[in-house]
Amino acid sequence: MAGKRERFAQRRKACGYSQEQFAEALAVDRTTVQRWESGDADPHPRQRRKIAQLLKVTPEEFGKLLDLRLSAATDLSVADSVPVYDDEVDALELARRVQASDVGAETLHRLERAFNELATAYPKSPPQELLQRIRQHAAYVTRLLDAKKTLAEHRALLTIGGWLSLLGATVHIDLKQENAATARLQTAVTLARQAENPEIEAWCYETEAWRVLTNGDYPRALELSRMAQDVAPDGSAALIQATAQEGRAHARLGQARETYVAIRRVQQLSETLTMRQSPEHHYQYDPAKSISYTATTLAWIGDSAAEPYAREVISRLAPDHDVSKWPRRVASANIDLALILLSENRLDEACDAAQKAILSGRVVPSNHWRALEVVEETEARKLPASADLREMYENLKRS
Repeated sequence: MAGKRERFAQRRKACGYSQEQFAEALAVDRTTVQRWESGDADPHPRQRRKIAQLLKVTPEEFGKLLDLRLSAATDLSVADSVPVYDDEVDALELARRVQASDVGAETLHRLERAFNELATAYPKSPPQELLQRIRQHAAYVTRLLDAKKTLAEHRALLTIGGWLSLLGATVHIDLKQENAATARLQTAVTLARQAENPEIEAWCYETEAWRVLTNGDYPRALELSRMAQDVAPDGSAALIQATAQEGRAHARLGQARETYVAIRRVQQLSETLTMRQSPEHHYQYDPAKSISYTATTLAWIGDSAAEPYAREVISRLAPDHDVSKWPRRVASANIDLALILLSENRLDEACDAAQKAILSGRVVPSNHWRALEVVEETEARKLPASADLREMYENLKRS
């Protein structure tokens, strides 16, 4: 690959971009990125600042990435700044090698722990960064599936691979990467069935229900939510979440009676649970999560009872108003609050809540439509703050 910009390509991959995704972020054709990396063309000067920002390097470091005289091995000043997620996998490999088995209980335990850490980091981590780590661990599981192992170890690897594929699909949905999300969901379902793990399969249906709901296909969301409930084990987090998803689909369809029935079922199922040490784990449920989902569902049905639920979420999870520590549920709760306050003509409070949500940095692309609903409502009412909210929303989309 002599003469090609290997380090440019490596840096792009380390930041979690495929060539197609990188081109899309820069509003150029994929072949343009290919020509940059092959050394056949140079980025236009006006593009370089944006490229450096995406690659998280200084202008000087970006200049070195473009230097055809430097190979991937000659200069490490930029490579040293690449996230060291490979170190996690290297440590897992070392643990495996000291086991009598090609896989071993310790390796499986550490992979399970790694997945739990990723699922707990999900609500607060930048999606691209989290996706890079998920890819590393999923690739490692794939390699281990070819190793010598017992039947029990094989099944455990299928289960871990299923969870990682499911989480990866969820992050792809957040990033509006539809094809990748579909592929990972299909993989997760296949692994779940081979591992005979109905909870993962139920989560797959629930995740797809959320995706189609955000795309406006509410009847399909309702159908998928019920499919998830049919598969989910009794008392599982997947069962509760799928029930909550059904309630939200009913709310978007304007079916008030069915909505309230679903809300009561979620609350009843949640009452048997205890608070967990890591309540932000995406695939574990606790009573606090039912408060958040109740706020959203009531807001969508236009019930002012959503307000105390939304305020409780905000007070519990953002007591010091430090946005950098907010989980995504706080941003969602502020959007819920804004919708209800608008319906009650408490306009200043509504605009303030909407502004907090949009500026928090916690509204992922798959949830932009929720922020847009608030912005469009302020515009329809011709509120003075609507122009500022629209500008904030457009900046959110660009970022």
